[in-house]
This record gives sequence, structure tokens and C-alpha cells, in this order.
Amino acid sequence: MPLEALRYDITPAGLHYLLIHFDIPAVDAATYHLSVGGRVRNPLSLTLAEINARPSTTLAVTLECAGNGRARLSPRPQSQPWLGEAVGTAEWTGTALGPILDEAAPEQEAIDAVFTGMDRGIQGGVDQLYERSLPLDVARREEVLLVYAINGEPLPPQHGFPLRLIVPGWYGMTQVKWLRSVTVTDHEFEGYQQAKAYHFRRVDGDAGDPVTRILPRALMVPPGVPDFMSRTRFLNPSVVTVEGRAWSGRGEIVKVEFSHDGGATWSAATLEPALSPHSWCRWTIRWDATASGEYELCARAADAAGNVQPLDQSWNLEGVQNNAVQRVRVVVAAGGDQTQLPADSL
Repeated sequence: MPLEALRYDITPAGLHYLLIHFDIPAVDAATYHLSVGGRVRNPLSLTLAEINARPSTTLAVTLECAGNGRARLSPRPQSQPWLGEAVGTAEWTGTALGPILDEAAPEQEAIDAVFTGMDRGIQGGVDQLYERSLPLDVARREEVLLVYAINGEPLPPQHGFPLRLIVPGWYGMTQVKWLRSVTVTDHEFEGYQQAKAYHFRRVDGDAGDPVTRILPRALMVPPGVPDFMSRTRFLNPSVVTVEGRAWSGRGEIVKVEFSHDGGATWSAATLEPALSPHSWCRWTIRWDATASGEYELCARAADAAGNVQPLDQSWNLEGVQNNAVQRVRVVVAAGGDQTQLPADSL
């Protein structure tokens, strides 16, 4: 997602970030059905029409890739080289998963729900369908949806047509697309994407901690105009409104702070209400940029659970959960004078 798209409360579908592990499968909506089985007393097979006929919910949800910020790490872990733009907020329409699970009637020993997509490929030497799981108590939460529309339109192929999972507050790897089945199990799921991938670990051989809920992050729309190669911003001396968005999957955003000097001093930004408990909120601050010079702009968010963005990068083998503050280099000069840009950045 281009950072300019932070201006939108709801990200246009074509600007929303995407991560597709394997191939986009070809799906015939006329023959599609979702299987709900495993350790249940009443297995289900639901057509798309039957799912669409159930009570619907539309919810604004911010999704972020667990690897957002990976490209800032050094050495950079091998995977998608996200800088900070792997995020987007959409209005997702679907039906709650909980009542469907209740109708299937999980057995007393059931503890997990495994979500299997139709996208197949090889990762880590394992031939697999993309699969993730959730504890049953999480899967039954009222905000967890089986989704068939984005921003009022049917899901396009790249966003999981005809049906996908949306789990507000959790990183993007949880939101299984092209959903073919939900399987209830009496044991923790040990598939590759659950047991091997998406773990925060610093050394080989360490099991690490599984990635779950989104850590707080604030991003700003970079002010001024960019240098093509370095992305340094150029701004005429002025008083400007800096704006951005902040979000967390661990609690409501309660504070966003802005710094023009690389984090040496901080000022509180103004927060606007979020569209839903699961979406980002807008923040703004007036910055007096009337003095010519070079600045490093930063923004950091804090949530109601006490989580605050760190100033430093959090290196790990997979490059996940790196929510260090955004840093934007700005040169303030009359007429956008690029002669103030050091030669080593050209």
C-alpha cells in the first residue's frame, strides 16, 4: 500500500496490501462448498448461496503482514522485503464463524479449528495447502468472520474469492484465503505454516514464540515531495499538518507521539475515533517547519494494554513483528532546494 493511501479511512481494494504464498486458485462459485468437519457431531457442507443467506456483518478491519518492516532489518531475512507498507483497512462483509461451529457441534475433546485454503505449493521442502489454525475459543469470537465481500463488492480473486477468513487483531497470515474447509481437532495443529513458520526466534534451532496479535504501529503520510532514489522528502518552509494512522491488535490506540528530531523530543498528536474497534485511527499534528534544515520525522503509538512502539529494530530470523518507529527524512528549504541533500544519498 502506498503510504499516501493512509489518507483514506477505508483503503481502496486495489491499494490494499497482498501477500499470496503460492498461486491464486481458479474457483467455480457454482460448485463451491465449504466443509466443516473433524471432531464434530454434525458435519456440514455449505454452498456459497447458503453462506450468503446467513446473517451478515460488515466490519472495518485493519490487516497487517507479520513481516511488515522486514526490509529495515540488517542482515535482512529472506522473504517479502516489506518496508512499512504491508497494511490496509477494508470493510469486510461476511457471516460470523461461531454459529457455524456451534451448528457443527464440536465434541468435548475439541480444542482447535484448522482452516485450509485452496492454494497449494512448496515451502520449507513441504508440499502443502496453505493452512493455519485457531483455538476454538478464539474462532468462536463474534468478530471472526467468513467473508465474501470487500468494500461492498464480491471478493476479487487476489483477496480470496469466493470465501476467506477474517480474524480481527491478528496478523495477516491468520486470514486464510480461498477457504475450502474448517476442521475441528482434539490436538494442536502442527502444519508447516503454524508450527514452523511465523515464529519469533533469534537463533536456528530455537522453537521461538508463535506470532499472533498485531503489535502497535503508527505510520505517517510523508510530507513534501520525494527524491526518486533516496525517498528523502523536500518541503518549502511552512507550518504543515502531518497525518497518519495507528493501530494495534492488543488494545485501543491511546496515544500517538510525533518527533521532528529523530526521537530526541516528542509531542502528542490528536487522535480521531476509529471506524471500529478493529480498525486503525487517524492522527494529526501541526508541525512548524518554517526553519530551513534537515529533519528526521518519527511517529510512535501506544495501546491501552501498555504496548509502545520501540525506537530500535527488533531483529529475528524470519523478520516478523518488527514494529520499530517509522523514520522519514525531510529537507526543508525554500524552493525545495535539493543542494541540501548530501552527495552520498544521491
